[in-house]
Amino acid sequence: MIFGAHVVVYSTDASADRAFLRDILGLASVDAGHGWLIFALPPAEIAVHPAEANDRHELYFICNDLSAEISALTEKAVKCSQVKEERWGSIVSVQLPGGGKIGLYQPNHPTVFNDPSD
Repeated sequence: MIFGAHVVVYSTDASADRAFLRDILGLASVDAGHGWLIFALPPAEIAVHPAEANDRHELYFICNDLSAEISALTEKAVKCSQVKEERWGSIVSVQLPGGGKIGLYQPNHPTVFNDPSD
């Protein structure tokens, strides 16, 4: 039985990005050994999009109030891109200390977390 998902983010500065997930985003973690932190994630959903090539994956955190999250991150000196409005929601890129980026968005479509049939 599948009981979870494991997401991998590759980084040229894994220690800095682990500290970001722990200290800035406040994600709980366990030490898998030798300081190798594995982080708990909020509930997740997965979407499959058509593409020209395989093996491209993206990570987005979902929020209810993008402006509030951007403000909270900015107070912690985290750089976010300008808000981009898409038909499916509002999105920003969040700069990780290691140089990579993750997405943060406020959806304007139904999610598995707010299904009206619940």
